[in-house]
Formats: sequence, C-alpha cells, structure tokens
Amino acid sequence: MSDAQGAVPPRLPHPPVFLPGLALFLDLDGVLAPLAPTPDAVGPDARRTAVLARLTQVLQGRAAVVSGRTLAEIDRISDGAARAASGVHGLERRRDDGALLRTTPSPAISQALQAFHAFAADRPGVLVEDKGLSAGLHFRQAPAEGVAATRLATDLAATTGLTLQPGSMVLELKTPGADKGTAVRAFMKEPPFLGAIPVMVGDDLTDEAGFEAVQGLGGFGVLVGPSRPTAARYQLPDVAAVLDWLEALAADAHKEAPDEA
Repeated sequence: MSDAQGAVPPRLPHPPVFLPGLALFLDLDGVLAPLAPTPDAVGPDARRTAVLARLTQVLQGRAAVVSGRTLAEIDRISDGAARAASGVHGLERRRDDGALLRTTPSPAISQALQAFHAFAADRPGVLVEDKGLSAGLHFRQAPAEGVAATRLATDLAATTGLTLQPGSMVLELKTPGADKGTAVRAFMKEPPFLGAIPVMVGDDLTDEAGFEAVQGLGGFGVLVGPSRPTAARYQLPDVAAVLDWLEALAADAHKEAPDEA
C-alpha cells in the first residue's frame, strides 16, 4: 500500500523489549499464526500456545487475543491459552475473569449470508463463513473475484445497514456497534488491564482501530508485515519475528514479576 504520492512508507523500527507495566492485545491471523488459504487450515501450534500461556502468567493476566475470529475459533487455535479474548471484531468478548459479553446479532446477517452463498455457488475458491454476528466472504483462493466481491459487499452494506469490514482477501459484513478499538478500550477499563500501558499487535486494516485506541491510551501499535500507512509506531516483519519478540518480552517481564510462590 502506498501513500498519496505513490511512495511506499518507510519501515518502522522494531518495538522495544523492555516494557514494564504493559498490557498486550494480539491479533491472531497474520500475527500469531501465518495466513492460510482457508480459515479452517489454521490450527494449534505448540510454540504459540506456550508463548500465550507464559505471557498471561508473567503479565498477571494482561494479555488478550483480539481477533476477527469467533471466541470458539480463538480457543481452538490457541489451544485454550488465551484467557482474555475478543472475537468478531469486538462484538463478543471474554473478560479475564471468564465473564462473556456478546452483542445481539443483526437480523440482516442472514440476508448477507444468503447473498454470499449465491455469489460463491458458481465461483470455485470463494468461501462463505458464518460467524453468527457477521458474514464473511473469502476470496484468497480466487483473487480475480475480489472486485465483484467488493461490489457485492458494498451494495449489501448500503441496503442492510451492516458494517463492511475489509480484511486480508476477505470481506465481512458485521453487526454494527463495535470494532477492535472498542474491545481494547473496554479491556483497559477492567482489572487486570487497568492502569497498564497498552500495546496492540496487528497486521491488516481491521487492526487500525486497535492501534488508534492504544495510542489514545498512552501506548502504541506494532504493525506486522509490509510497510503501509498506519497508526502503528513500530513494525515486525512476520509471525516468526512476533513470536521471537513475545518470548523476549515474557523473559523480561518474568524478571519484573513478583516472586512466585
């Protein structure tokens, strides 16, 4: 992605490792897990699970996965290591104490799903995902369908009142009322996140609301992947670099944490 003059933005510096008092908000796909051809192709990974479990421990619960996936999918992929989590772009949320909060689905989701299924019926590689609170149209395996898919999703958003959320080779029509930024701000009003310095790590346009939220709360965002215009302050190249950085953070935070009984 280029700026208005067509130039690619310069690569941002890597984030620091020494970060006392931080709270972490982590996207899943493209950040903790590599992007895959289909949503179901992403599964648990021992290193990812260990990193999430360790960070939750040493940060005393101040680590949350904030994803476009449902909470059930977050739990499947993280192997249950994500205690605090937000799914479907902020429309459902599990607090650190286990309490669940979920927006009421818009009745128009069924209309969007019907239109998406009709669109995908004669387009091999186009997939439809029903998240309950949203409808997703994936075209990673059929990139030539992107223009037509965007036109359909844009028209549906205008006629149904659903919120159009573009992602990485996916278009999502979701129940209005929340995004990743609202999820981050809600977490930051509650223990154990209250009073911490928030850090959001994300890779695509759905994460910009989270980057803006943490910046407004005195923290910063970390963009994963290629350079582009962003509200993030730092950058990491890929999932492997994210996991390396998180492991270093966990080791550093362990030095600062109270002695364990």
